[in-house]
Amino acid sequence: MAIFPPKPQMPPQPGAVRVPAPTAATALSPDDVARAAALADRIRARFALTLVGQDNLRESLILTLVAGGHILIESVPGLAKTTAAQTLATSVSGTFKRVQCTPDLMPSDLVGTQVFDFASQRFATQIGPIHANFVLLDEINRSNAKTQSAMLEAMAEGATTIGGERIPLPRPFMVIATQNPIEEEGTFALPEAQMDRFMMKAVMTYPTADEERRMLALLTRRGSDVFDPAQLPADQVSIRDVEFLRACARRVHVSDAIQRYAVDLAATSRGAGSHPVQGLGSLVRLGASPRASIALVRIGQANALLKGRDYVVPEDVKAVVHEVMRHRIVLTFEALADGVTADQVVDRIVKAVPVP
Repeated sequence: MAIFPPKPQMPPQPGAVRVPAPTAATALSPDDVARAAALADRIRARFALTLVGQDNLRESLILTLVAGGHILIESVPGLAKTTAAQTLATSVSGTFKRVQCTPDLMPSDLVGTQVFDFASQRFATQIGPIHANFVLLDEINRSNAKTQSAMLEAMAEGATTIGGERIPLPRPFMVIATQNPIEEEGTFALPEAQMDRFMMKAVMTYPTADEERRMLALLTRRGSDVFDPAQLPADQVSIRDVEFLRACARRVHVSDAIQRYAVDLAATSRGAGSHPVQGLGSLVRLGASPRASIALVRIGQANALLKGRDYVVPEDVKAVVHEVMRHRIVLTFEALADGVTADQVVDRIVKAVPVP
């Protein structure tokens, strides 16, 4: 007689049958690649209705969505950071929450809290706005350190803790955070540990004169300075489609040479690598962590998929190396005093590391 008798097999409940996800070893079919490209084009068409220019930001948002990460957007006020985030969120038929971060924002305002129910004489858990498929954290650097730690737990663990109870976040889950590089009064700089949790950091620039004119024309035709998602065409991508895109991206082939290239880029920022950059130690106080090489590969897979390929080429990695590494490189005080930027350091790294 067995010491631990086997548990009886329960019949599958209706609606609870799970289709096994394709493994990474399963090759992508041409139909899968074509469907993924079509889904990305539907999201881009949505952006064309709400945003003028900012093509790099649009692609960064879509790549981060497909790769399954989080993104940090930095720019001066008025460059449509919030509009871009709302457009991506409303292009998918999932839940969307927006949180305006302020110094008095508490963790319970974000993750939720327990409220006493007098009718049942028990505490009831009331979840916060972080429990959504897409969460926009506007001006994240204005929140205090305690609230930032709650955000870090949600981003890293995919769950929150309320009253000792662990509550998983919905899937897919994506954080789109924004911050301004100006107005440092009353702000709390994000620590390196939390910056590293963002897969990409996009930096927006001012639009050209032609783009700004087209923006005014769009606002004039629309009759409002803000867009109403209810008035946009109901051609949304479903949550199931997002899961399909992410599963396909993980199945894109990454050769050993591409993996070594990604590792070499990250290692070079730490003063190592196959071709160390002379004088980098006087500019970089802390290089990119291994999360950078992971992000390079994941974003490279998503980039290749959306370009209609089932394999990664070096250009897929080089195209996103600035967005992946600029927030993971901590400059020395001497470099900051001399006006050296993280993008300039990344340029030297990319130039030094040979392309396979």
